Amino acid sequence: MKFTGTFVVVVALFITVLITSNIIAVRPITILPIQWFGDPAIILPASIIIFPISYIVGDVLTEVYGFRIARGVIWLGFAMNLLVVIALWISGLIPGAFFWGESDQGSYDRILGQVPGILVASFIAYLVGEFSNSTVLALLKYKMQGRLLFVRTIGSTVVGQGLDSFIFIFIAFGLFGDWSGTALLGAALAQWIIKILYEAVATPLTYLVVNFMKRVEDMDVTDVPRSLNPLGIFA
Repeated sequence: MKFTGTFVVVVALFITVLITSNIIAVRPITILPIQWFGDPAIILPASIIIFPISYIVGDVLTEVYGFRIARGVIWLGFAMNLLVVIALWISGLIPGAFFWGESDQGSYDRILGQVPGILVASFIAYLVGEFSNSTVLALLKYKMQGRLLFVRTIGSTVVGQGLDSFIFIFIAFGLFGDWSGTALLGAALAQWIIKILYEAVATPLTYLVVNFMKRVEDMDVTDVPRSLNPLGIFA
């Protein structure tokens, strides 16, 4: 496949959203000030405002270029995110300048020195969620012969984002944390619901982007089920 300017822009957007999400995820934000599973408000990581875009872009990649190309981009995103994490970790180990005090280092570590449990949860949830999303979308496109894009995008998001949300919350704050079962369930459900709503609201834009890219790229790949193997890059 010849990598066009349009493809490069889409891939750049995907990776930018992924890396940005992992950086801003350390800040909790209040989504709604209502009672939710015993808490006085629905509180989620700030990444909720941008991370769902990665699934929308993933839908576009799979719908236009096919699962094989989407698979390569997913692995590329994983590698780039890992590179950023390693760079941040190394920079935190190097002694700071003479005017860089303990409070400065503490602030740096709090924002950029991510907890190992959160990193493990993030990487596992990302791979499982993104590949599930792309696989379900490709399967539905094959079964439905390319019809009803909105059913396929929302359906794949229900599966992919559901797995992503529950895996991340239960590993990061259950396995590596001390959250109660109720708190874990409440946070995972809230993320899942909001991400699905995000996808539903963005459906008209998804239609516009998909139709535009199919026309510009002159591509509309439909995968057969036996080709949906998440391992490999562009093999």
